[in-house]
Amino acid sequence: MPDSLTREGTTTSVVLLATTPACRLSCADGTLLDRLSDQFAALPVRDVQVVTPGGGLGADLRGVAKIARVSSGTVVVLPADLVAHTEALALLLEHPARDTGALVSHDEAAAPMRPPVRVESGRVVAAGSSFHTVPEANATFRGVLQTGEADLASLADLAEELAELADLGKLGPVTPVEAVDLLLVGLVRAGVRVRAAAIGPLHADRVTGQHAADSALTRLAEVDEARVRLDTSVKADDGFFATFFVSTWSRHLIRPAVRLKLTPNAVTGVSIGLAALAAVWFSAGTQSGRAAGGALFVMSFALDCLDGQLARYTRTFSPLGAWADGMADRLKEYLVYVGLAFGHGGTTIWYLAAAAMITQVVRHSIDYSYAGALADAGRVGALWARPARSLLEPADARHAHGMLGLAQRLESDSLARWLRKIVVLPIGERTVLIAVTAAVWDARVTFVSLLCWGGVAALYQLAGRLARSAR
Repeated sequence: MPDSLTREGTTTSVVLLATTPACRLSCADGTLLDRLSDQFAALPVRDVQVVTPGGGLGADLRGVAKIARVSSGTVVVLPADLVAHTEALALLLEHPARDTGALVSHDEAAAPMRPPVRVESGRVVAAGSSFHTVPEANATFRGVLQTGEADLASLADLAEELAELADLGKLGPVTPVEAVDLLLVGLVRAGVRVRAAAIGPLHADRVTGQHAADSALTRLAEVDEARVRLDTSVKADDGFFATFFVSTWSRHLIRPAVRLKLTPNAVTGVSIGLAALAAVWFSAGTQSGRAAGGALFVMSFALDCLDGQLARYTRTFSPLGAWADGMADRLKEYLVYVGLAFGHGGTTIWYLAAAAMITQVVRHSIDYSYAGALADAGRVGALWARPARSLLEPADARHAHGMLGLAQRLESDSLARWLRKIVVLPIGERTVLIAVTAAVWDARVTFVSLLCWGGVAALYQLAGRLARSAR
């Protein structure tokens, strides 16, 4: 029977599966169950419901289904024998999207308490258990599953289906400790988009005995959670220039910005202001003006990196904020185009400026239209027209092939990965290209360079999208 602890003002419910003896293991805070309850008291959680033993795997899954049926908001399911950093739990519970996600690690080998998963583009696309295998797995599931409000009905249906299959013995050797693992398998195979929340250097481990619990708690103490939060606020997959020439020092401005109570939107506003000043300097038409404009434009980009880092650090980011930030990037860039063309003078330069702008619009259309199509497919559970996979299939036999397989192999090579990032001409590289060519040469060289490099980038992106779509 579930026990419940309720708090007002939040929309997330937690289901703690205290169905294994390990949840009663001792620690400094009492038991592991007590420790998790204390951690959730410091997180945005409305209520914590504890499911106690009583009927085996089928009964546990039906308990989850019952809670999902009557819940509103987000539901987080996890075993009470988990030893984890509070910051690791916050990766899911404090994410503003309140979406469906799973806590994963990319650097641990699969084990009975760490089932394999395959992560692609930040999503869990295949998940395993002792019955369901995952060829080409590249991560492990760490026991915490969050289900967004829109997916609660799917969670309840799958939990009931899994409970029936488990009672009938159709899931082979699965045991009650695999309840959360099976729920993740079911959601992924039903086509639900499951965000992969990577824990990085943080820890989240299920334990079976006192020695394992003590060792896990010792590992927690060896990690500086505050430092990890700062590190993870910097994008891990950013462009070459942003990664090595901006984020290395902009990260040190995050905590001062928090102390000054600066919001990401305020930093974005200053960034737009600097870009507007850069456009004014570019419009002067002199080499010194173009040099000053280039310096201001680079500073504007640095603040653009900082606003994202600040948003991730404070966990105040949102889809609307990301859209607004992207629109601000376009506005700043096009203001600079106008300033450069005005400063150069003549009719021909305006044609080059318009062509460069159109090239960038086409490139962004390729990206955003493809991303939008993926999101639409995910919302309807289509998985690009593939039917939902049966829970009775023991293996996932899909393999990368052709151009997509080559792209994935190149992604694993560090040098090739950075070259690919540079080739697509991200905003950081475009900023440097504009600043350097304008300061050293003139606007004509800037626009011709943007057209040449932007055209190559567009063809590269189009080929990649076609290859993924063909898969």
